[in-house]
Amino acid sequence: MRRAPTVPEGTLHRIRHDFGALRGNAAGDPSERDIVVWTPPRWDGRTPLPLFCDLVGYTGTGHSHLNWKPFGLNIPDRMACLHQRGAIGDVMVVLPDCFTRFGGNQYINSTAVGRYMDFLCDEVVPLVESRFPSTGKRGVFGKSSGGYGAIVHWMSRPDIWAAAVCHSGDAYFEYVYQRDFPILLRQLAPHDGDPERYLASLHKKEKLVHDEIMGIMLLGMAATYDPIDAVAGRFHLPFDPQTGELRPERWEAWLKHDPVRMLDARGPTLPKRGLFVDCGRKDQYMLLYGARMVHERLTRYRVQHHYEEFDDDHSDIDYRMEVSLPWLFRELAGA
Repeated sequence: MRRAPTVPEGTLHRIRHDFGALRGNAAGDPSERDIVVWTPPRWDGRTPLPLFCDLVGYTGTGHSHLNWKPFGLNIPDRMACLHQRGAIGDVMVVLPDCFTRFGGNQYINSTAVGRYMDFLCDEVVPLVESRFPSTGKRGVFGKSSGGYGAIVHWMSRPDIWAAAVCHSGDAYFEYVYQRDFPILLRQLAPHDGDPERYLASLHKKEKLVHDEIMGIMLLGMAATYDPIDAVAGRFHLPFDPQTGELRPERWEAWLKHDPVRMLDARGPTLPKRGLFVDCGRKDQYMLLYGARMVHERLTRYRVQHHYEEFDDDHSDIDYRMEVSLPWLFRELAGA
């Protein structure tokens, strides 16, 4: 439950840098970010290390995983415990800050949110590897939106990532998002259906209630999946803001980013190994069915992968890293 005092901690390093990929982003978020890197205890500072990158779920940032956690382990403590008992060897873990005015991130490029895939792959990884000797073997892991980011990065940037872990990641968007569209509709109503006015009102509040968090998250998805490329910072809604009727052409723009559809679109060109997928059988966001579809597609296209279902829901499942991170280390060792 807690890291014992006898388990060496490892070392946290903080890098502050102005990243070109985020400079001038339409959301107005800062391009100067803090990147935290964990290195293992007793590391000599010279021996090259493989690299893990941690992508957190929506409403989080990499720094969230540094927080003390009651009845559990944060990322530095978990890594230290796994290292102590030999479940993983020496590795560095990168915890990037990808927070946005939309309350989170899906870790892909969008003209309305920012170039976060480029930020991670083409700037964060080279920056970290310029400061810490690397073996060049890299894996990405995450849960929920972070799991979505991990699987999409695995498909899209195999030049960077040799392996990925997707815990309860967004997949099969019909089940994940559509049922919550009426929540956003109600939130937009007092603002005449205008997303920008609604966002501005949320940023003036001292705290957000559940429906407001769901509302800002769905706007973040719209900005990520269906930006208006000709107008920086603007994006389409997937429905009519007055009647609520689904706009098929706009919804189709979302579906192009659905991992289930992406796997079908890429088929035989997918990497042939290096993916861990799991999901709780009681997941309250209905992500289990998307996970099963992902598993079915990976099997169909003969991609070697690890798939599991476990007896839990979507919440507080970081303990699943006890399974996935040793797998990720072994996968990189064999890459």
